[in-house]
Amino acid sequence: MNCCGLLTPEKEPVPLKSIEVELEVRDHVATVVSTLLYENKEDKPIEAVFVFPLPGDAAVCHFSAVIGQTQIVAEVKEKQQAREEYDDAVSSGQQAFLLEESDQSPDIFSLSVGSLPPGESASIRLEYVTELAVQADDGLRFCLPAVLNPRYQPQGSEGASVQVTSVPASLVPYSLSFSARVSSPRPISKVESSTSLDPLQYLNAEKTQATVKLAAGHKFDRDVELLIYYTDAHQPTAVVEAGQASAKPGTLMGDPVVMVSLYPEFPQSVMSSVASCGEFIFLLDRSGSMSCPLNNSNHQETRIASARDTLLLLLKSLSMGCYFNIYSFGSSYEHIFPKSVEYSETTMEEALKKVEQMTADLGGTEILEPLKHIYSQPCIPNQPRQLFVFTDGEVGNTKEILQLVTRNSGSHRCFSFGIGEGASTALINGLAKEGGGHAQFISGADRMQPKVMQSLRFSLQPAVVDISVMWDLPKGVSATVLSPPITAIFQGQRSLVYAQLTGQSSEAAEGCVKVKYNLAGHPSQSQVNFSLKPAEDTGLSVHRLAARSLIRSLELEQKEDEEEVDEGLRKKVVELSVQSGVSSAYTAFIAVNKSNKETIQGPLVRRNVPAPRMISAPVAQRFQFSSLKAFAVPQYDTLMAVTDMAFSSDSSSKEDEAVVPEQPPRDPLLQLVSLQKASGCWLLDAALAAALGKTSEEVEKPKPASVNQEVWATILALIWLHGFKTDAKEEWELLAMKAVSWIHAQNAPLVTECVEAGNALLGCSVQKDSLGL
Repeated sequence: MNCCGLLTPEKEPVPLKSIEVELEVRDHVATVVSTLLYENKEDKPIEAVFVFPLPGDAAVCHFSAVIGQTQIVAEVKEKQQAREEYDDAVSSGQQAFLLEESDQSPDIFSLSVGSLPPGESASIRLEYVTELAVQADDGLRFCLPAVLNPRYQPQGSEGASVQVTSVPASLVPYSLSFSARVSSPRPISKVESSTSLDPLQYLNAEKTQATVKLAAGHKFDRDVELLIYYTDAHQPTAVVEAGQASAKPGTLMGDPVVMVSLYPEFPQSVMSSVASCGEFIFLLDRSGSMSCPLNNSNHQETRIASARDTLLLLLKSLSMGCYFNIYSFGSSYEHIFPKSVEYSETTMEEALKKVEQMTADLGGTEILEPLKHIYSQPCIPNQPRQLFVFTDGEVGNTKEILQLVTRNSGSHRCFSFGIGEGASTALINGLAKEGGGHAQFISGADRMQPKVMQSLRFSLQPAVVDISVMWDLPKGVSATVLSPPITAIFQGQRSLVYAQLTGQSSEAAEGCVKVKYNLAGHPSQSQVNFSLKPAEDTGLSVHRLAARSLIRSLELEQKEDEEEVDEGLRKKVVELSVQSGVSSAYTAFIAVNKSNKETIQGPLVRRNVPAPRMISAPVAQRFQFSSLKAFAVPQYDTLMAVTDMAFSSDSSSKEDEAVVPEQPPRDPLLQLVSLQKASGCWLLDAALAAALGKTSEEVEKPKPASVNQEVWATILALIWLHGFKTDAKEEWELLAMKAVSWIHAQNAPLVTECVEAGNALLGCSVQKDSLGL
């Protein structure tokens, strides 16, 4: 073959030349338009197949192609029908385009460009809308997934599989340009990113509109993440969007839809008290990909090493009297204790010793079986179960996992953490959403510890129970809620409600929605009043997000023990998907160029467009993606037979060889934290002196004579934390509160004198009150 232009690792030409992405953010809703330019420089017609990631909760709502002067707009049809139309068109020499969502994971899509003649170009336009998640620091997070790592498909899981062409991020043979326009009723205070951006440009004096662009030369080595900060962001809002003029009244698209955003604020008295009970289960990914670097700014720290440090902080922050256990998983799973144990010095030390030995040596990413085992354990009375899941999210059976979490959502809260570039948004967000918890992503230059400790604080908030949504609307107007019931409310976190409004009202009419709930025994409520007059210029984004929410809820209703898809459920999803123009697992976008009367001659050559990945080439050979198209792929049994091997050479040791990872010098904060006892105190010994940068004699000499050694040691540790680590306070705040409670319980004398002597010893000026003493 006379190859020219961009090449794959197999020396085949790549017909995809560029991707241009335009983002429009209005308050907390993002509309994304991607334009993919294809060009066939070969002397034969080709079929280009590109598998790529999208946000898991995106509502894909438009797909079209331009060839020459002809634009073809795709229709949403039942998936099998769309595939057959595509195959028929391509086999008869017509140009056709197919966009379909993975059967197993809603954040992976396949785009097939069929019968592109020699010398021809095609421009593909893809549009989706998505909600922006609120981060712990009140920023709104938008992520354009640019990295698609191989997804582990467990043996025996549902659905066929297909290999996907991928290359290391540095070798991606097409370009990416990205621009964003942000507008909000409130001023935009800043926009941050893990990637290089051109400076933010404000478009008006009020700073309520701004634009920003991705700096040229993006290397595809990370997802494109934007963090958008508004002034005074936590304001309840409601947007009413008019129905589609061409749609039938009484249908979702024909009626107005309201999107309500609520930010419940809890009383300070409740927030200041931290729960001292609970069953905390930590589930840690130990698949081979966890040996990859945590991020691009620090290639020394691996994902698994950061997870070990995080578990240290978590274990030290738990309270006496609660229960805990630690599971880890890869192709198989392990647990430290047969069942959750009471937190004590003995159990904490035993767990920490085993955590220190954990490496990324368990093979593939099989999370379903350990979850089943966790859920099979009876809950402990009066100890609310809190599940923390740490994974890089490279799984292929996302829907099976989310169905399992949904069925067990009444017994626990699930907090999820997506680690590294390319973590599955569908899995991480889905675990938290279905499990009534909170999701966090650790990417770019992020550190894992502060985000995880934020979630631990959420888990220690009292569980909100008896949640109900009440509507107060004018006579003749009714609301049908389209989003799943609210199952979790956290301080300062947004709760979204979508509802279809049926009936007639005057434009001046107002409505009110209240969310009532019980918090720590106290009835509470949040409410927002809103005008029923539809907002101007919102397009149909709210309708599409509402349809997407309803489609996702229906898809998760599929019963695990039923091999065949419930036909009634499938029919509902297909009808809703076709009516709203929003993709689903059971539908696809299909476009056929019927204006071209000439059939395309010659055998059609398939060209797989490579997606960027963050891990080394041998990994891709051992892993596979979930079903995106029913192509026959040989030798998958052989592939599956090796998936329990570790990905990389540094984690592929034999099971019977205990490999202790070489430990780099420990961070001073973690060194001090590692010495704290389960009760909250520190011992006055040489290890503490070394952590404080002193000799044993220097530390012991200033201690007032009548003061207990542990009290003195604990006050010194608290002074050091407040004096030298204020920038990391969110990481040690909970374990410091435990230390203060321990000191109070000792009725210790001369605390003021101890603080003064400790300040003099350590060279600090920390006030006694700021220590909580």
